[in-house]
Amino acid sequence: MRESKVLVKFRRGEFARFCGMGHFLPFFIRHASYCQYDGIWFDLEHRAMSDREVQSVLALCHLHNIDCMIRPSTREPARLYRYLEDGAAGFMFPFVNNAEIARQLVQATKFPPQGNRGVDGAGLDGDYVIGAWAEGSDYFEEANNQTFILAQIETPEAVENVNEIASVEGIDCLFIGPGDLGRRLSTLPQTISTQGGTSINLDEVIQRVSKAAKEANKAWGITAGSLEALEKYRGMGAQVVPWGGDFALTGVLEKCGQQLDQVLKKNKVEE
Repeated sequence: MRESKVLVKFRRGEFARFCGMGHFLPFFIRHASYCQYDGIWFDLEHRAMSDREVQSVLALCHLHNIDCMIRPSTREPARLYRYLEDGAAGFMFPFVNNAEIARQLVQATKFPPQGNRGVDGAGLDGDYVIGAWAEGSDYFEEANNQTFILAQIETPEAVENVNEIASVEGIDCLFIGPGDLGRRLSTLPQTISTQGGTSINLDEVIQRVSKAAKEANKAWGITAGSLEALEKYRGMGAQVVPWGGDFALTGVLEKCGQQLDQVLKKNKVEE
């Protein structure tokens, strides 16, 4: 069973380097590994991908020894553990609003006794039967020990229940979704209880979530829109702040387009 680079970092209290990918770009995986990222956040919540494309991405992540964390569009157990069988190192689950949802996700993705994941062993994670069913194999224990769950905190309900979510065994990291959460806080400003009944802002939520994670001995993370924000969150103890992704390629195109404009302007041919 492949060792998760992300869990090594989590268990040492270190920062796990993640970049994001939402399209089928095989070269991106190799470059992420070359640039010493620990994991790729593979977004299937907002991006469409065929099953074969997903399998190819997961196989390439194994080839280049980088964790693949899937954000799925489903909580259906069989779909989830098929991602693990195909080689996913872990999940980022959106809208984990309470501890019961968190427990259901652990049940779906961990083998007994920790969960209720279906047994197969014939996928990439079990070395296509060779590893999983070999005499003396510790495949089931290692599968539980080398896969991780990030629970997204992105609603007022999740913030209210953050301590209970953090306490669920099998949840490795609380991950703040500032886009969804910020939108909800701006439109539903008094839906989170506070001392004195005042409204709460995103910075105060981040403090609350990071405190819950620390008390439960769990990692926490968040997205950042600037280098200053990245530095701020890391300074607060965040162990996951994804940085870099395939959409950054648009910046390359923009720069190249501007360079072409300059060249063509200087060398304009009279018609």
